Amino acid sequence: MIKKTLYFGSPVYLSLRNAQLVIKLPEVVNNSTLPEHFKQQSEVIRPIEDMGVVVLDHKQITITSGVLEALLENNCAVITCDSRSMPVGLMLPLYGNTTQNERFRNQLDASLPLKKQLWQQTVNTKIENQAAVLKECAGGEIRCMKVWAANVKSGDPDNLEARAAAYYWKNLFDIVGFTRDREGMPPNNLLNYGYAILRAVVARGLVTSGLLPTLGIHHHNRYNAYCLADDIMEPYRPYVDKLVYAIVRSGIDYAELTKDIKGQLLTIPTLEVVISGKRSPLMVAVAQTTASLYKCYSGELRKIAYPEM
Repeated sequence: MIKKTLYFGSPVYLSLRNAQLVIKLPEVVNNSTLPEHFKQQSEVIRPIEDMGVVVLDHKQITITSGVLEALLENNCAVITCDSRSMPVGLMLPLYGNTTQNERFRNQLDASLPLKKQLWQQTVNTKIENQAAVLKECAGGEIRCMKVWAANVKSGDPDNLEARAAAYYWKNLFDIVGFTRDREGMPPNNLLNYGYAILRAVVARGLVTSGLLPTLGIHHHNRYNAYCLADDIMEPYRPYVDKLVYAIVRSGIDYAELTKDIKGQLLTIPTLEVVISGKRSPLMVAVAQTTASLYKCYSGELRKIAYPEM
């Protein structure tokens, strides 16, 4: 079943009743300009088990401990946003699989050569997907990217990922002065938001597969709690890039993250991807990817299942 993404961008009270999420909207009083049905509908109930990602984007949201417990028990990722509406926090369950201890041990015991091979596969697929986006969206020359993808070695010692990224960002958006930088000019704001949603989806998938999202195969920043998520999301980033490109090309003002733009970016978990030759929603594909990653750690597989564009 495809899990849903719920976004809350206004004052709301979230509580639990009969194991269901109760969404209480602010009471409307003495306001005859609002439709009658809106005045009466101050409470909505949603099944907890249907949720995959919940985004909290308002300082006047109240959420009970019971709701958080129920969301985490159902392997839901909870994202909190700052005053600029940018995702700033991520809450995940401490355990998400019945054989947690065994899976942790296999992950911790993974050899360095295995990690380097897995990173080689990751970079290769990422560059291939970037090349596909560049060709489809901007009609750019991609022969060099194909060469770089084919020449990625174990562990990517030549850092072809960075070389491909520099070429990719230079040619994807036809915007004067644009460079990919978290604090840079728009549409960097859209990319940041989209990647944060993607990161939450991947981290959720890792926990569900019984893996520690902190221990990466390549990323190893001591201050990063989601190194493995940052590794595994790399081949999925081009899907976000493609969506952002479409938003930019639509002609709307993307200087600020409006509700409409955020609504489009929140469709990321349901984007259609192709994995193992079959079409699948992105969130479902991520679950296949993280499950295959565990099998690589356990010795059942030697290759991660990644989507191909």
